[in-house]
Amino acid sequence: MKKVIIYGLLGFFLVSLSSFGMHKFYMAIYQINFAPEKKMLQITSRIFVDDCNNALAKKYNKKVFLGTDKETVEDVNSLKKYLAENFTIKVNGQTKTMNFLSKELDGDVLVCYLSCKDISKITSLEIHNSVLIDWQSEQQNITHVTILGNKKSILFTDTSVNQVLKY
Repeated sequence: MKKVIIYGLLGFFLVSLSSFGMHKFYMAIYQINFAPEKKMLQITSRIFVDDCNNALAKKYNKKVFLGTDKETVEDVNSLKKYLAENFTIKVNGQTKTMNFLSKELDGDVLVCYLSCKDISKITSLEIHNSVLIDWQSEQQNITHVTILGNKKSILFTDTSVNQVLKY
């Protein structure tokens, strides 16, 4: 009887510890660099591909297979549409068109490359970033912005999806 109690408590303890390790951390990283010689913003996003697939599946009510052998052109188009709806930039009060350049998989991270053209000077930068936040309220999007050597970092959460930087 004593062994049953000890093994039961040991089993309960191990299950309790493993549940702490099962909590997932929802985070994506964005880098925005101003290239004045090219008159453009260069944007890189790093998003966990499984989270992205889940968010797109929820949003568009269909299975999405980005970063797998089953990936389709429609999956990539859904990604482009989703990013255009959930990641926007205004420069000096004017909305800029986001150009999706390419994507690649780096382990389990989907790396997307975007740009905004025809920017000669920046006095204000307004960023809206709700990517994956509509799918998971615990999602956090860290955005690093570098403009003319001035580096700033912004955190986007479910309570803060819009930020303005002044220069």
